[in-house]
Formats: sequence, C-alpha cells, structure tokens
Amino acid sequence: MPRTKTGITRRRRHKKVLKLTKGFRGANNRLYKRAQEALLHAGQYAFIGRKNRKRDFRQLWIARISAGLEQAGSEISYSRFINALKKAQIMLDRKVLSDLAVSDFSTFKQIVDKVRG
Repeated sequence: MPRTKTGITRRRRHKKVLKLTKGFRGANNRLYKRAQEALLHAGQYAFIGRKNRKRDFRQLWIARISAGLEQAGSEISYSRFINALKKAQIMLDRKVLSDLAVSDFSTFKQIVDKVRG
C-alpha cells in the first residue's frame, strides 16, 4: 500500500480554522493549535450567549412593563398584573406588552384599566 501524505487536506483544514479565528488576540489567530483551542472556546461562549440573550430580553421586558405600570398610576405589581391578564384571558406576551408600554402608552393604559376593572 503506497504512503499517503496529508499536505493539501491538512493545509485546507488549517486555513479554514485560521480564517475563522481572524481577529482573535495574540497567537490565537496565527498558530494552528492555539487557534483551534480558541475556536472551540468561542463556540462554547456563543452557545451560552444565545441562551443568555433570551434571559436578558425577558428581564428587559419585565422592567419595561413594571415601569409602564408605575407610570400608569396603577398600584398593581408586575406579578399581579400578569396574573390578572391571564384571568381576563388577554393573551399578550411580555414582548408585546413592553413594546406597548414604550411606544403606545395609551393602549397599554387601556389594557391596565381593563385588567383592574
């Protein structure tokens, strides 16, 4: 069986990894082994970041709804408001409610009044 060398294959693999790590600090964008490790870590951070983004946006929506409730002059807390929404069968999620509280306050105030009354 003839001896095979991995010249082209290895070069392509290395070039792909080094292209993906372009812009990384220090030797992490020049040395293949360091770049490969940095790329693996970057992938883990990206995965975690995608989960954290969902958490961060939900936190932002809740803060905006709470501020909207306070601005509407309602003594009702956020948790009681969400509970009252469910009981009143108003099916609006937090994203839509926070957008209403920020951009269309009069509609948000109508929703709050409907829930309270």
